[in-house]
Amino acid sequence: MRKSLIMLTLAGAFCGALLSTTLFAATPPKREPAVPRKAAEFDFRMLDGSHKLLSTYRGKTVILGFFFTTCPHCEHTAQLLMKMRAAYASKGVEVLAVVFEEGAPARMKQFVTETGLTFPLTYSDQGMVLEFLQYPPTAPYMVPVLVFIDKGGTVRGEYGGDDKFLTNEEPNIRAEIERVLKLGSAPATGKP
Repeated sequence: MRKSLIMLTLAGAFCGALLSTTLFAATPPKREPAVPRKAAEFDFRMLDGSHKLLSTYRGKTVILGFFFTTCPHCEHTAQLLMKMRAAYASKGVEVLAVVFEEGAPARMKQFVTETGLTFPLTYSDQGMVLEFLQYPPTAPYMVPVLVFIDKGGTVRGEYGGDDKFLTNEEPNIRAEIERVLKLGSAPATGKP
């Protein structure tokens, strides 16, 4: 009886270790964005059906917020970005938001009303957003995602919803804006 109990315990431990190894091996590593990098072209679709390209903002420091219309944290971040836009507009900072979950265009007006949004809210499909962010299509991600682009079109910072950057959001956003403004349009090589 005792020998059976020992064998059963060892078998359980082996299966648990095997399961644990399998689960950890199947879990994709945390994605680290390639920063700095040249910002890829992005097509913003406006609520009225018109289009605008990211390249039209060259010469400005751009903050892109990628949101879901159903995400309370995204609403909060959008409101913080309105404050940043007001504080930094005179320094050439532009803020844009992109919603990209399924059905987002139908909820955009409500999102604007709920947040009081004063900067352009656009939409895109998930595939285009993930490609722009350089996320593999099957990689997990969390919203909001904030991307900071310098005047020359180089991505200088990218922070996802699970990033520590967003735990102390307002001061971190201000510091990142100041850092990117100081860089101006420095080459994308070297340290950001």
